[in-house]
Order: sequence, then structure tokens, then C-alpha cells
Amino acid sequence: MAFLPPSHQPPVRPGPPAGSSPVDPARRPGVVLGLRARQWMVVAIVLGCVYLLVTAAALTGTWVTLNREPTNAELKRAAAAEVARRWQSWPAGRIFPERLSYATTNGGHSEFAGRLGIVPGTDCEPAVDSELGAILRKHGCRALLRATYTDQMQGVVITVGVVVFPDAWAADRAYKEIPPSTPVDAKRSLGVRPALRAAAFPGTAGARFNDAARQDRTSDRGGPYVVLTTSGQSDGRPASAITKVRPGLPFESAPQLGRQVAKALSQQSLPDCSRSEWRC
Repeated sequence: MAFLPPSHQPPVRPGPPAGSSPVDPARRPGVVLGLRARQWMVVAIVLGCVYLLVTAAALTGTWVTLNREPTNAELKRAAAAEVARRWQSWPAGRIFPERLSYATTNGGHSEFAGRLGIVPGTDCEPAVDSELGAILRKHGCRALLRATYTDQMQGVVITVGVVVFPDAWAADRAYKEIPPSTPVDAKRSLGVRPALRAAAFPGTAGARFNDAARQDRTSDRGGPYVVLTTSGQSDGRPASAITKVRPGLPFESAPQLGRQVAKALSQQSLPDCSRSEWRC
């Protein structure tokens, strides 16, 4: 065996002690994913601050949104929504006041129609003739409210009906499909079908008013509501028995009553977002 002289021996590199394995620097004690414990603490503090800032900004935005003044668009939506709920939120006596005024053609003075009663049911189709019921159903009728009035002389009886639709556009389409009122010739009434059904109330001036006695009908619209009227004489005489038209305009009060009811229901109020009935 030959030995090389010291000057020709290869250099000796330092290595791990005998019996030990090499240590990965990334796995040294106190190091996780390349960061020491103190560095991870700094990361946690920074993330916590970021979360606090995001939460504060979100809470501030929510508070500002809840406490800011509503926009014009929001006020308009709130006003329209309040109108659409009136048939449910208003008491029946507000929809159909106890007295409604109307102007007479003869003399030009004002008189008052008195309410005889309010029908409790709100179903759409039973309250109108079948032909008219098909039109209301087609456009999504939600309810039909009825009340009956008599003029100041108690010679004419008028049933007023409020037809509720999902929105003003549906109400307008239905209103345009309702056939025009049938005219009255110089000798006799030609009938009013299809029309709102008469609502009689026993013990009142309108006790004899029924569908056969209907001699006139009108229709009007306001917002999501269509207002119908049907009129006849308080003695209950059938329209087919009328051989001579009464002088003047005996049913002139009917469209005026319908117009007042439609106007009151559809006239938008200034929203008050602090009150419970408003949803701004």
C-alpha cells in the first residue's frame, strides 16, 4: 500500500458529526414556511389590523346607508308602493267614504251621495258579469271592493267597484279592454252588460237594486286601480221596462263618485320614511 505525501492529499471538507444527519435550514427549530416565530407574530398583527379596518369601513358604510336621505328615485318607488297597498292598509270607510259630493247639471249646485253599505267579499269574478270577469282575470285582478250609494234624493242607486291590479300598467291594459258604455236611445235603455254587479242592502233605499235594474255603467282608472260603477233606479224597475228616458241626466252622479274614489286611491302622498306605513 502506498501513501501520498501530505501535499498531494485531497482537502478535507467539514461535515456533520458522526452519527448525525444533515439539517434542512427550512426545518430549523422556530422556522415555519421560512419565517421565524417573531416574523409570524408581525404577520398576524398586520392581518388583524387589516380585518379591523375592513370591518370598520363596512360598518361605517352600513350606517351611512341607513341614515342618509332617500334619493328621488327611492321616494318615487316608496310613493308608488304605498298607493298599491292602500286597498289593504286603508279602512273600508276611507276607500268608500260615508258621503261623496257630486255636481248636478240642473242648477249647477252640489249634492251628496250617501253610502248604503260595503260588500265584505273581495273576489274579482263574482262581482262582475262573466264577460268582464274574463278581462279582469286576464290582467291579474287581485281583488274587487264594492260599496253602494244613493243620490241625495234617493231616487238613483250606484254601486261603485274598485278593481285592484298588480300595477298601473296592468290596470291600464284592462281599462282599455273594457267595452265602452252602451248608449241610451230616445226611447229606452239598451242595457249595460257587461258591467259591475249591483249590490243591494236590505232596509235601505237600495234594497231593490239588482242586476236587472242596471241602466248605466262607467269606468275610470287611477294608478293600479280601475273603478267601475253601475247605476239604476231605487224602485228596482228593470232596464227592459224603461220605455222613456227621464229628463236630464239621472245617472250623472255615478261617474263623479267613481272619479272621486279613483283619485283618492291613486293620488300619491309625500313619503314620510319615519312612519311605519312607508317603505323607503
